[in-house]
Amino acid sequence: MRIHASSVARDGDAVLLLGPPGSGKSDLVLRLIRDGWRLVADDQVDLRAGEAGLCASPPDALRGMLEVRGLGLFRDLAVAAPAPLRLVARLVPRAEIPRLPAPERWADAGVALPVIRLDPFEASATAKLALALEAALGRAPQVAGAFLQAGA
Repeated sequence: MRIHASSVARDGDAVLLLGPPGSGKSDLVLRLIRDGWRLVADDQVDLRAGEAGLCASPPDALRGMLEVRGLGLFRDLAVAAPAPLRLVARLVPRAEIPRLPAPERWADAGVALPVIRLDPFEASATAKLALALEAALGRAPQVAGAFLQAGA
């Protein structure tokens, strides 16, 4: 299944970035690459269910490409794909982000993933996404918020 989204990976674990055109997906991807993340796919992501869960890959025609608004289209970037998805980030304006969010899930092909809401233009967006991925992987425990399981 192909969806309009972008995806990046850190240490082999991928995050799916969802948002309408112009919401900041590619801009956030560019900053994450600067911070050591790897591109999975920009603008369109192919999703496939497999043994590792739901995996993300770029369409062949867009492999290694990144659109940078105001500069153009770049190619031949190193790609980490296919990569198992561990987290979904919905890119939204800051006003749409609750201070202490309840857990949310996003599902496709029978695989459910934790969801966070993130303002991609906030200075701390890359750090928040890194912390959220650690929490989704169970390596950053919470006392309240998006990653608590029901009854915890």
